[in-house]
Amino acid sequence: MPVRSAVLAALAGAALLLPAAPAATAAPADSRLAAESVTVDPAGRVAADGTVTLSGTYRCSAGTGAVFVSSSVRQGDSAVRHGIGGTRAVCDGLEHRWVNTATPAEGALKPGAARVEATLMELRTTSGLPLPSFHARQEQDVTLIAG
Repeated sequence: MPVRSAVLAALAGAALLLPAAPAATAAPADSRLAAESVTVDPAGRVAADGTVTLSGTYRCSAGTGAVFVSSSVRQGDSAVRHGIGGTRAVCDGLEHRWVNTATPAEGALKPGAARVEATLMELRTTSGLPLPSFHARQEQDVTLIAG
């Protein structure tokens, strides 16, 4: 009986402490999304030869395949997006910088307002085929600066 009484007393004591414990918050459906992000810097560069450089930051915590930060840009009312490179990502949970550079068709992009999309994407092999798995995406208005 003394063991039984000790166990009941311990359970009763634990029950008294439960209301004081902080409530657990519900994790997102895909908890990876809370720890993964990609940002776009508010300004990009257009060199005299038309080379465009975009940059920002990213954070990812896990990747089973190759992970990349890709970016694209468009200007004005055009629906045409110009791909601006891709950077291999390191998924270690820390924030890293990315910088992508490309030279689109001559005269395609000029200094001024633009819309950039950056995507943190992994190539996962499924049934022998590498298929994209998106970790994070950011779309942002930027200013392309001559230089």
